[in-house]
Amino acid sequence: MASGSFRVKTKNDWNAIYYRFKQSNEFDLECSTGLKIPNGRWSISKSEVLQTNGFDSDGVNLTIKDLDRFIVSEFNKGLKEGVVFNSKWLKEKIKVFLNRETKNDLIDDRIFFSNYINSYIDESKTKKTRNNTLVKPRTIQHYKTTLKKVEAFESYKNKKLLITDINLQFHSDFVDFLEKKQKLNPNTIGGYVDDIKLMINNAERKGIKVNNEIKMQSFYTPSNKTKDIYLNEVEINSIFNHVFELDYLDNARDWFIIGLRTGLRISDFLRLTPKNIIDGFIEIQTKKTDYPVIIPIHSQVQSILDKRNGKFPREISDQKFNDYIKKVCEEVGINEKVEGARMDEIEIKANGKKKTIFRKKVGIYKKYELVTSHICRRSFATNLYGKLDTLTIMKITGHQTESQFLSYIKITPRQYAQQLKEYWKKNQSSMLGDSKFNEN
Repeated sequence: MASGSFRVKTKNDWNAIYYRFKQSNEFDLECSTGLKIPNGRWSISKSEVLQTNGFDSDGVNLTIKDLDRFIVSEFNKGLKEGVVFNSKWLKEKIKVFLNRETKNDLIDDRIFFSNYINSYIDESKTKKTRNNTLVKPRTIQHYKTTLKKVEAFESYKNKKLLITDINLQFHSDFVDFLEKKQKLNPNTIGGYVDDIKLMINNAERKGIKVNNEIKMQSFYTPSNKTKDIYLNEVEINSIFNHVFELDYLDNARDWFIIGLRTGLRISDFLRLTPKNIIDGFIEIQTKKTDYPVIIPIHSQVQSILDKRNGKFPREISDQKFNDYIKKVCEEVGINEKVEGARMDEIEIKANGKKKTIFRKKVGIYKKYELVTSHICRRSFATNLYGKLDTLTIMKITGHQTESQFLSYIKITPRQYAQQLKEYWKKNQSSMLGDSKFNEN
């Protein structure tokens, strides 16, 4: 029968404990556990560490006894599976027990969280969604960013996380790290937590041992109410009618109006060409959702096309577009003070060195300072809400659910009340005409 034993080979100040595992004449294997003890503190007769002041001898003794039981258990499992028992097998099993990387992906991916995320990302590159489409590159990029945040947290804690370490304590520490050390806002943190939940649930479906605390309500997704802004019809018309002396602002304004009047994402409207115009409509396959969208050409968009002999404005990068439309709105005079979040430079310390990063900061700003490309779709949807049925707007904006759409638009409670007031006022005469009080 296979059995294990421990011994110390050297007489240095600190000496490694070796584990020997053998079965009659079939195999005789031995390798270091990596566990070290002070010189002269090993008992050959008891095969354990002697009680030593200032050293956790009890802890080491408990570890090596558990290790022996683990190796015997893995050996018995291996017998049924036809495993070849050699030095490589023994080294890997010792490393698995002691939560060390084995450099064997098949093993490490089932033990360490960052290793598993890597394998999850690789699988996602060829994985099909429920709609039988490939996972979007943007989604895979977010997974990669989540991995970077997990690795940064491991570096901060000086510990490589096990899959089973993803519990409520991890959640608390990870959220605290991203908030206080990385200066991220709750919504951004929530995106990373959602990815982690997705990955752990996927690991569990593969039969990998996970911590069930991830299913508890306390393992929540952080979020906060965003203070996003939109441009109303008066502001949009002011932008359209303004005469810009600088050509680059005139060009940016024209793209801006196209974005505001189509409801497309910047990744879509900045790549429009005359080929997208078919029978008085703009037709495009959206980049993010791969969703076909057909939009009637707004009179302001048509005016821009006429001005440019049927062509769209000059090409411009996403970054320059975001920079220039702030200047466009400033020149037009969209400068009322509003609450919102602006991307600002902040200074943090990383590894003892000062580092400048950009993070969203909530505050009171002039409205033009908060304008970004996202305002195009939000303004489009918000200005049409209540004037068209919600489904029609959603078919253009690409929102999948009404709840998702309603959380996106920026209608205040007072605006809802004003819409009801105007509705009642519009129908007041007809309601009074049908009233029994007017029978006489």
